[in-house]
Amino acid sequence: MIAINNLTFEIGARALYDEANWHIKPGEKIGLIGANGTGKTTLLKIIVGDYKPTSGTISKAKDLAMGYLNQDLLSYASDKSILHVAMEAFERQNQLHTEIESLLQKLETDYSEDLLHKLSDRQSEFEALDGYNIEYKAHEILAGLGFSEEDTHRKLSTFSGGWRMRVMLAKILLQAPDILLLDEPTNHLDLPSIQWLEDYLKAFDGAVVIVSHDRWFLDKVINRTVESRKGKLTVYAGNYSFYLEEKQLRGEIQKGEFKNQQAKIKQEEKLIERFRAKASKAKMAQSRIKMLDKMERIEDVDDDNPSVNFSFRFSKQSGRHVVVMEHVNKSYPTIEILNDAEAVIEKGDKIALIGANGRGKSTVLRMVAGADNQFEGKVETGYNVTQTFFAQHQLESLHLESEILQELQSFAPRHTDTELRSILGSFLFTGDDVFKKIKVLSGGEKSRVALAKALTADANFLILDEPTNHLDIQSVNILIQALQQYEGTFIVVSHDRYFLDNVANKIWFIEDHKIKVYPGNYAEYDVWQAKRKLEPKAAVPAPQPKKEEKKPEPVKQQQHGDDKSKQLKKLNQDLSKMEEKIAELEAAVKQLENKLAEDGVYNNPAKSKEVNASYQQKKNELNLIQQNWEALAGQILELEA
Repeated sequence: MIAINNLTFEIGARALYDEANWHIKPGEKIGLIGANGTGKTTLLKIIVGDYKPTSGTISKAKDLAMGYLNQDLLSYASDKSILHVAMEAFERQNQLHTEIESLLQKLETDYSEDLLHKLSDRQSEFEALDGYNIEYKAHEILAGLGFSEEDTHRKLSTFSGGWRMRVMLAKILLQAPDILLLDEPTNHLDLPSIQWLEDYLKAFDGAVVIVSHDRWFLDKVINRTVESRKGKLTVYAGNYSFYLEEKQLRGEIQKGEFKNQQAKIKQEEKLIERFRAKASKAKMAQSRIKMLDKMERIEDVDDDNPSVNFSFRFSKQSGRHVVVMEHVNKSYPTIEILNDAEAVIEKGDKIALIGANGRGKSTVLRMVAGADNQFEGKVETGYNVTQTFFAQHQLESLHLESEILQELQSFAPRHTDTELRSILGSFLFTGDDVFKKIKVLSGGEKSRVALAKALTADANFLILDEPTNHLDIQSVNILIQALQQYEGTFIVVSHDRYFLDNVANKIWFIEDHKIKVYPGNYAEYDVWQAKRKLEPKAAVPAPQPKKEEKKPEPVKQQQHGDDKSKQLKKLNQDLSKMEEKIAELEAAVKQLENKLAEDGVYNNPAKSKEVNASYQQKKNELNLIQQNWEALAGQILELEA
């Protein structure tokens, strides 16, 4: 499909890629990963032809149709409706529709056979291209990406940058190209839209290459991982979690080989040193020197996962209740956010506030932070609570002329320079990086500085609004470690589910204009929500008309007890059968995962596609039966109560 051979791409004196190789096969779902600055976005631009390689070749299949989503599309402007913009994807169908309309007008006065033939030809082609369903398809994809029916008639120019990017994504998906190249597609999506996109991409027949910092999203969608590192491209035959395990295994092997080679080199150097001075052994010494020079050196394994090596301190502990919300009503002219809502944040809570955009997540955060007082009801901060509020707009409050270290010194004077440099090192600012001026930093680097500031504040309560925006996977991992070590209380809004699952112990979500609470992590909440959606309405008992209360007869009570006992026995038997099936499917999934990594399968597109289809089928079966097990276990617990 696409073959990259010996690709070299230089920027000034630096080689971003150095004789890199990579073959993209039909139907592959690939995650292109790597630290910031390793050239992931550049590589996508090289593939589509925006950049020319210094040397090497990019070979593509004939008539290959590519769809490319990139952040440059944010600048696209139009006063046409978003439905019209999305439907621009159907270029030929739109052209035929215009021609058909014109021919129908002409036929009102001209009944010639030539016109009738033309009309028939155009209508046949329009039908063959499924032209009568293009508007339905556009509505379907726009709805999946979070647009309401009313939104589809609004002008593109009236939407914010993030929503305009969704329209561009819809347009690219509607083109149904042979390969999709998606650069950070989840950046401007809320959780429901990300989940919809996951399902869409899994079902997409073509190939997909995704650059993303969203580990959960990658794990759900991809079946190949390609790492861009040190100018090379390394392929791993699995999703992101598989990549992590495989890379660790390869690293351990490489580290062992490196140690063995270093020991051999030292031994050879000792022999050379010993024999060099003796005339009778000089030839042997020279031979060994040449052998060492020709030896292909194995590199030591770099640590790509820096750890947070500082602890967060605050000078005073908060009281038990950090924030109390009572009878809160909040609305805007066109939307109601909260109606008589209540919630409590207690000391030690690590809360993830989640939901679709427009439900009021950021509004609730501002109310909790005291930045929004336009509401009815009470939002009170508890005893001894000291807070800091991180939001993306606070990047603008960084002092552009300050150096990074200066910015932290002025904000957190109680910390020593050594402590501040340690904190900045954890956020990937090492050595002389700390002397860079804020004005030369990228968006992601500014985010890291602002987060470092937030975490050095003398605060026992953190309020974080989308802290993972603009961060790569490595930086997200650092933030996770930092928040896991933090002993205070926090509430965070984020669409990064891996991040949320690793930091939160409680989930808040807004439903029916109320703040509802799930007491667990994100993965548990996700399973619970999936079960809620699967539960048939018939399982909820319908309201019964009131009857005159009668004391049940003893015999009937006994009968009811017998029925309950029989039902429990049957349910437990079904549960055991399910557990056997789960074990069987888990073994099958593991076997197919191993098979996918075999060279004979990986290098054979047809075999790879066949095995991957079986893998996805078994995985889907496993997910479904696990959800059914959860539901059945819940029924048993209710009966036993």
